[in-house]
Amino acid sequence: MSEKISVFDMLKIGVGPSSSHTLGPWRAAQKFLKDLNRLQVFDQTKSVQIDLYGSLSLTGKGHATDFAVMLGLMGLDAETIDTSSIGSTIENVRKDQKLNLGGLKFISFNPDTDIIFNRNFLPFHANGIKFSAFADYIIHEATYYSLGGGFIAKEENVDDVYIPDGQTAFPFPIETAKDLLRHCHHTGKNISQVVWENEKSLKEESEITKDLLHIWNTMLESMYVGCHSPGILPGGLNVKRRAYDLHLKLIGDSQYKDAQQWIQSIRNSEVKFRQILQWVSCYALAVNEVNAALGRVVTAPTNGSAGVIPAVLMYYLTIENHDASEKEIIDFLLVAGEVGSIFKKGATISAAMGGCQAEIGVSSAMAAAALCQLLGGNVDQVLVAAEIAMEHHLGLTCDPVGGLVQVPCIERNAMGAIKAINAAELAINTNAKDVKVPLDQVINTMWETAKDMNAKYKETSEGGLAVAVNLVDC
Repeated sequence: MSEKISVFDMLKIGVGPSSSHTLGPWRAAQKFLKDLNRLQVFDQTKSVQIDLYGSLSLTGKGHATDFAVMLGLMGLDAETIDTSSIGSTIENVRKDQKLNLGGLKFISFNPDTDIIFNRNFLPFHANGIKFSAFADYIIHEATYYSLGGGFIAKEENVDDVYIPDGQTAFPFPIETAKDLLRHCHHTGKNISQVVWENEKSLKEESEITKDLLHIWNTMLESMYVGCHSPGILPGGLNVKRRAYDLHLKLIGDSQYKDAQQWIQSIRNSEVKFRQILQWVSCYALAVNEVNAALGRVVTAPTNGSAGVIPAVLMYYLTIENHDASEKEIIDFLLVAGEVGSIFKKGATISAAMGGCQAEIGVSSAMAAAALCQLLGGNVDQVLVAAEIAMEHHLGLTCDPVGGLVQVPCIERNAMGAIKAINAAELAINTNAKDVKVPLDQVINTMWETAKDMNAKYKETSEGGLAVAVNLVDC
């Protein structure tokens, strides 16, 4: 078997706050709904029960897992739903004690009793979820696992994201960074060109371009919305949005009407070094404040780390290269997506399995590599950039306060973005032959570190900052 992961698998459009705890369960609910129809038991279904296990249970409330499964069972899609309607939709389910299954019929449903938070872990993965459909008895039951980044699988069919023998593989199969380097050196192509050829085996070129620009525009919109949204984030921690005030300080009296004019206004301003740091932080904070408020973001590679890649790409467009075109945006996303897929294949992008090194660390590595190519780095230096970024995130724990993707998650995106820029600059001034630890070895070390990490530091809110903070004082 060869794992075939597209850039569009790594960069998915969805609703916050978590790809593993919100988007993954949402997709699992949609898949269960399809199974009911495929097995021709939808019409018989009178009620549904959802059991959450492990990390999905321990931080599910703060990560809106209960919201996600209800919305998924109603046949609503995370990419297209009007996010402003989520609150009222869930409130109607709670008030009426009914759920519009697949948008086609109402069934009895009480979120307080029909969504069960089991603290125990299932053996296959830390994020387990079981759906049960009932008539007067169980008519269908299925267990799914949310693997991080919106990926899901059944335990009995964990190769859902793999290519069965006999199907067409990518023209340039890539399992490791070494594979990617070999293809680049053999063909003379850079990394984005190799990835483009692989994507062409799945889609027409025009469709690849359109979909990548749609991803970028979604990232841009999340930055723009976050920079223009004051207030307090939901969830009970009373975390104040900071991107709004920081943006006001930085933008001054610039005039603009939309996101594109906004970019131009930033380009036209005189930006000093300290302001560059502030702008990058502002971009990253903005995205993850939108994410924390159940807004629409792009998993990059996860929702919890959604701010790093947009912030670094925005840095390139507004600070480094004012003449950048759609080509640079596309190349950036292609490189970032491929580097992320190598981490997923060799380790994990799930904080429930690997701590925050698997989210912020991976996103920083993805952004560093992509920026390095745009800044003129050769293929070896691009992967050195990813290696440097991850090397300095190794061991980073996931300990969200209150089970919410807010503290310290939002700030970590700003830190990850700054580290990515630093890593790209270091890599460009590095001879790859002098590097002591290649990227594949760093990925392997990350996975070994993940396995050694105590479970309380893996998105359970049972250790670290999550227990150090007195919520009564928040």
